[in-house]
Amino acid sequence: MVDFNELDGRAIKNAKVLAADAVEKAGSGHPGSPISLAPIAYTLYQKFMKHDPNDPKWEGRDRFILSGGHASLTQYIQLFYSGYGLTLDDLEHFRTMDSITPGHPEYGLTPGIEVTTGPLGQGVATAVGFAYGQRFQRNLLDPEAPAGESPFDHKIWVICGEGDVEEGVSSEASSLAGNQELGNLTVIFDANHIQIEGDTKISFAEDVLERYKAYGWYTDEFSFIQPDGSYKEDVEGFAKVLEKAEQVTDRPKFIKVDTLIAWPTPGKTNNESAHGSKLGAEAVAGLKEALGFDPAKSFEIDEEALAHAREVAQRGLEAHKEWDQKYEAWKKANPAKAALHDRIHEGRLPEEFDKAIDELEASFEVGSSVATRKASGAVINALAPVMPELWGGSADLGGSNNTVIKGADSFAPAKFATSTWPDVSEGGRIIHFGVREFAMGAITNGILLDSDTRVFNGTFFQFADYERPAVRLAALMNVPNVYVWTHDSVALGEDGPTHQPIEHLASMRAIPQLDVVRPADQFETAEAYRYTFEKEDSHPTALILTRQGVPTLAETKEKAKDGVRRGAYVLVDTEGKPDVIIMATGSEVQHAVKAAATLAEEGVKARVVSFPSMEWFEAQDEEYKESVLPTDVQARVSIEAGLAMPWYKYLGSYGKAISIEQFGLQGDGQENMRVLGITPEHVVDAAKASIEAARR
Repeated sequence: MVDFNELDGRAIKNAKVLAADAVEKAGSGHPGSPISLAPIAYTLYQKFMKHDPNDPKWEGRDRFILSGGHASLTQYIQLFYSGYGLTLDDLEHFRTMDSITPGHPEYGLTPGIEVTTGPLGQGVATAVGFAYGQRFQRNLLDPEAPAGESPFDHKIWVICGEGDVEEGVSSEASSLAGNQELGNLTVIFDANHIQIEGDTKISFAEDVLERYKAYGWYTDEFSFIQPDGSYKEDVEGFAKVLEKAEQVTDRPKFIKVDTLIAWPTPGKTNNESAHGSKLGAEAVAGLKEALGFDPAKSFEIDEEALAHAREVAQRGLEAHKEWDQKYEAWKKANPAKAALHDRIHEGRLPEEFDKAIDELEASFEVGSSVATRKASGAVINALAPVMPELWGGSADLGGSNNTVIKGADSFAPAKFATSTWPDVSEGGRIIHFGVREFAMGAITNGILLDSDTRVFNGTFFQFADYERPAVRLAALMNVPNVYVWTHDSVALGEDGPTHQPIEHLASMRAIPQLDVVRPADQFETAEAYRYTFEKEDSHPTALILTRQGVPTLAETKEKAKDGVRRGAYVLVDTEGKPDVIIMATGSEVQHAVKAAATLAEEGVKARVVSFPSMEWFEAQDEEYKESVLPTDVQARVSIEAGLAMPWYKYLGSYGKAISIEQFGLQGDGQENMRVLGITPEHVVDAAKASIEAARR
């Protein structure tokens, strides 16, 4: 039974006033939802969530995700109340430069913020990933403990609104959450029926609870709107609904709460004007009068209520101490698992990591023709035995993306086993996302944010457009997601132009902090994985891989180990100063090598630079970059089966780009490449033209 007293009520009222004042001072923001959500958020932080404000990164904590990030003050005020280090001054500087209270919560900036939820819908979807991560890590480290008894058990709490459940990504992820029976996830749906364009019934009239029932969720509802039309923020009644839901452990929970936006602000309650604009001095004064605060004062604090709210920090310390005792008992009883926990929690790779890749590379045959997607699958399966924390899957393309860990279980409740996937468990390492690229990206972000595991996900490169918003958030948050994007060019063939990537390399390279890597062959693919896991930054990495076989080069066998991690390196060189530099990525490196050999026969000295990652190359010092691309060699050629746009900064005034500036063709892969000019012959002609231009 959850108890509330007068001080709890006063703290909730104060939270409403603080939200109104913060937006009013900023001159912009979203005051309505923080005002009406104050009792819900307060109930969670004070009465239900297990958290320690003294240690925001405590492993044993519950996770809270505000999916509607525009209502950020909802969370900031509770962090201020709880003692996470936010001050009243931080609230007063809401939405200002260099503050820790930006308009939307930003991961890594504000203590207590678990995720950058970004555009609506992704918070719900990422929270599903949090629940995936918790379940997998628990099964990895403590599979035998009874439910709720492991130090690796925790809950994920979400507040969302209509906009979140209107966005398709939340539906994709919620469907998966129901299929996975994620009993550690509770979503509270704030149904205030208001959006920027007014009453939601103009565009959103469905029964959301019935939808979530169909997904396999436990559902319940509660209303602050009373049968007689009056409004009562009945936190005791709401708490009883949550207590009932907590007894359900075999399904995710979706709790609808009917609220009135901005209640009890005069003239703004239940009005769309309260959603995304400041309330105005008159309305703010009216709100303060209604709640018993002085309308002449701004950022007034009920010190007694604040002190009462701050007691949650002491409760957090006690919960943390209990967890420490449970963890130490587990550690003593499970020394091998404890060693694994310490390694992955500290972000260390296993001692056998390099050996696994080295042994795989020893099996590669120079001259063989192997698709880099196949090489990628070989690396994943070489690492899987030594990296039990490594798991992942594909958006219904596991066989095509080569993302299946051989011999592993699929991640799902056992009852969902199929004839194709008979081995299924809640600790399985193969994730089946179905045809849900966006949700896949968001869920894998959540896995990385909640757990210490490493996860990868795969689809065709063209379909990465559907995943892109989640990729952008991974880059913005700087979380080390790994994208296995295959079928990387028009060489995929007869599936036709709709499936053939053209602009995608340029598009993904445009995302800051995303490392785009397009390896040339087996050796470069293996080295791309090596550096992806070894690099010190947490940038997400996109591996762009071929469908078709490409030759395994003698030059990469010799040079890729040192070269790939530098982003670009000299693959084939000349005696003395080169006449021309030929730069290439992926499947086009072979054409650059052949063209250089032809040019050499004609007395033209051509240096070939394999350029797997522009981002990794740009991270090198100027001395190294000059050694690869000397400024006094102005004749240059780039060859890549995509837009030329990213290459112009390397081509200079006289360089020639061999690229594809149109949508793809209907022919087979080799014919498409030939017709579109992705050939050694074209490289030779372009090299000669660039040399001539540079001499003028």
